Amino acid sequence: MAKKKKKFKVTEHKLVPKHEILSEEEAKRLLDEYKVESFQLPQISSRDPVVKEIGAEKGDILKITRESPTAGKTIAYRYVV
Repeated sequence: MAKKKKKFKVTEHKLVPKHEILSEEEAKRLLDEYKVESFQLPQISSRDPVVKEIGAEKGDILKITRESPTAGKTIAYRYVV
């Protein structure tokens, strides 16, 4: 009898910060605000488990929100490659 493999949701783990895909309009505002091109942002692989789970594709920009008891709330952006 084969064991049933339970699907693990990476985004529900307490150590994984919130990842969101920016809309085209939000991405344009972000790039205009920082005066950069999308490829100049820090990158994240399209094979990253969170990227796969949220359905992000190459070329998307992700907003990553981290909560910390010492640093408070921090936001980072990543370009999916």
